[in-house]
Amino acid sequence: MSGIPEIRTDRGIPTLYVKDVPFFALSGEVHNSSAESLSYMEKKVWPRIAGMNLNTLVVPLYWNRIEAQEGIFDFTLLDGLICQAREQKKHLVFLWFGLWKNAESTYVPDWIKQNCETYFRVETEYGEKLNTISPLCEAAVCKDANAFAHVMKHIRAIDEEFSTVIMMQVENETGLLGTPCDYCAKAREEFVRPVPEILLELPAAQKRPGTWKEVFGEDAEEVFMACHMAGAVEKITAAGQSEYPLPCFTNAWLYQFPWYAGSYPSGGPVRKMHQVWKLAAPSLFTLAPDIYVPYAAKVMDEYGYEGNPLLVPEIRKDAVTASYALYALVKHNALCYSPFGIEDLGEDTENVSTPTEEMIKALKMDPLSFDLTGSRQALSAVYGLFEQMKPLYLQMRGTDHMQCWLQRDENDQGAFFRFKEYDLEVDYFPKTAGCPAAAGVVYELGKNRFLLIGMMSKFIFHPKAGRKKKVSFLKMEKGQLRNGIFMPELEMNGDEYMAMLMMEQPVCYQVELFQY
Repeated sequence: MSGIPEIRTDRGIPTLYVKDVPFFALSGEVHNSSAESLSYMEKKVWPRIAGMNLNTLVVPLYWNRIEAQEGIFDFTLLDGLICQAREQKKHLVFLWFGLWKNAESTYVPDWIKQNCETYFRVETEYGEKLNTISPLCEAAVCKDANAFAHVMKHIRAIDEEFSTVIMMQVENETGLLGTPCDYCAKAREEFVRPVPEILLELPAAQKRPGTWKEVFGEDAEEVFMACHMAGAVEKITAAGQSEYPLPCFTNAWLYQFPWYAGSYPSGGPVRKMHQVWKLAAPSLFTLAPDIYVPYAAKVMDEYGYEGNPLLVPEIRKDAVTASYALYALVKHNALCYSPFGIEDLGEDTENVSTPTEEMIKALKMDPLSFDLTGSRQALSAVYGLFEQMKPLYLQMRGTDHMQCWLQRDENDQGAFFRFKEYDLEVDYFPKTAGCPAAAGVVYELGKNRFLLIGMMSKFIFHPKAGRKKKVSFLKMEKGQLRNGIFMPELEMNGDEYMAMLMMEQPVCYQVELFQY
């Protein structure tokens, strides 16, 4: 099994291995419909991402295209995507658009859509049927699991030798919108039954048996839906992994204002439902956030924790995404980072369509996330830099010798790091439209030697408090990283010491200090 991509623990850090080598998916996700056409991919996607230093593309697979007729599977599109990726020397993360995509069932085959009796839908408390097939519909879940198993079996047959496909996302932003719970007949019947014993271990349950309402109180509806949604996704995932055990995950539409279940997808893998999802869907190695909010770093901090390695399958693609990429990869050892609609960065910005104001408001997105000025250049630079930094990063991560910074909001003015012999002050430049936010990483290479990589920042070294010393430079060099090794291009001196600036493109400095 060593040849199959897998998640291993590397010095306590979950790490994706591809061909027995640590791999970080420096990615972009294509628009939802881009992969419907191989011709479109060939003409409008692959050329636009060329030169951006991506090593992976995140691409949907559509159940309605693969099993348009019940029991007959057409893998033409799947095969073509894998062939194109190999030609472009890229890996793929596939998104399985099966029963659920953004809290609805829009990618199910027509024979599922039109048979509402067998494949029944979620109902509101007032009997309104939603365009979402119920996770309590065992017949539908079994059909999805069967289709996903056929997909995984086929991928193994054509790709196990190559590992073009490295991970699978199962479903997309599951949950219920417009209702906190499913009130169909089957759901009502299950809701008054005792809570499964496995969930009684949750802190909120306090090991008290009873019905969902008795055990979970005001959160009962959301916990109930999370348990059943996670159980359905688990059945689908396990069926696929029985054919080909690629690492599988699912993603979350974030818990957001106005903060009640159903205003965001109730039962989806939002952070507060992770304990339920972890118990009900153990085949998923992580639960990943889709991030379009301005507080991206806070979301990464919440979703990147022990037992849930950070993976970012969707995120805003304005210029600050380059800063978030560096933070995700360095601070949280992210396995994948993937701005959504990545092909837009190969277009002239004036030709890129943006969602309407009403849609942005409905989806609770930050309007600034659609300003693409400067984004391609900044993201490409960060991806290229990280690839060259990787050997040093792998050596230093998990130690105090590597620290990173990120400007979280407009009130965040800087960072301060304490090393053995020196302290480092990092001052952030003000946020500017079309520029990344202040971000960077510092490596303590030796007693007096440091490597600093970053943007939109300046740095000042200080002596340790109480030492009554001053700090200056024996050497300060500006250069590039090549395979983890600093390659100097310019030695700086004199008043240039006063201008240790990192502007909108990432800059590398190596400094050697002394105290007097």
